[in-house]
Amino acid sequence: QVQLVESGGGMVQAGGSLRLSCVASGSIFSITTMGWYRQAPGKQRDLVATITSGGITNYADSVKGRFTMSRDNTKNTVYLQMNSLKPEDTAVYYCYVNARPRSGPLYGYWGQGTQVTVSS
Repeated sequence: QVQLVESGGGMVQAGGSLRLSCVASGSIFSITTMGWYRQAPGKQRDLVATITSGGITNYADSVKGRFTMSRDNTKNTVYLQMNSLKPEDTAVYYCYVNARPRSGPLYGYWGQGTQVTVSS
């Protein structure tokens, strides 16, 4: 009912930047909170940042000052600008969208993940 397509991942050297994007499509009634999570090999999936429908953001301490999350409600798109990347940022990044499809209740949807690799 709701599909998420992520893009923007890749390989960069420490100190570099990447911009991730996630587009939600399908029969969507509304979207509330959107978020980015990441999972490194052998570790749990952790919250990176969230943004409310009103544009209020929240960041994990490890990325504060380096990452910026934003959204374009007219395009059902969320972005994650990642600057000053560190090797410890290496992970698969997942987009999360809390949305109501037209045919059902509020539900959380996940993107397929995009690999971010930061070399030192």
